[in-house]
Amino acid sequence: QVQLVESGGGLVQAGGSLRLSCAASGYTFSSKSMAWHRQAPGKQRELVARVDSGGSTDYAGSVKGRFTISRDNAKNTVYLQMNSLKPEATAVYSCSAVFSGGRWLYWGPGTQVSVSS
Repeated sequence: QVQLVESGGGLVQAGGSLRLSCAASGYTFSSKSMAWHRQAPGKQRELVARVDSGGSTDYAGSVKGRFTISRDNAKNTVYLQMNSLKPEATAVYSCSAVFSGGRWLYWGPGTQVSVSS
């Protein structure tokens, strides 16, 4: 069974940094795309960053230049390095895997990121 488990969330002051991790299991990690989404209270879930099997990345315009997605295929883990954090980044961040048929098939439970002003 596919399982995704996020870690690394927490409280940070504006301007600070956090690194989120997502440990994946139950499928061939290296051959599939991975992504990070976030959802704040009262807002729709949005795509933050994604990385495909070849290492190509995409970012939401709001985080370009400050967030970096990466993957370690030997560890079946994807990371999201978040720098220069702003209060509006406060949200539950979720890891997703396997983009197929226009949607991400698998999701982790999410980890809370809170940025204070």
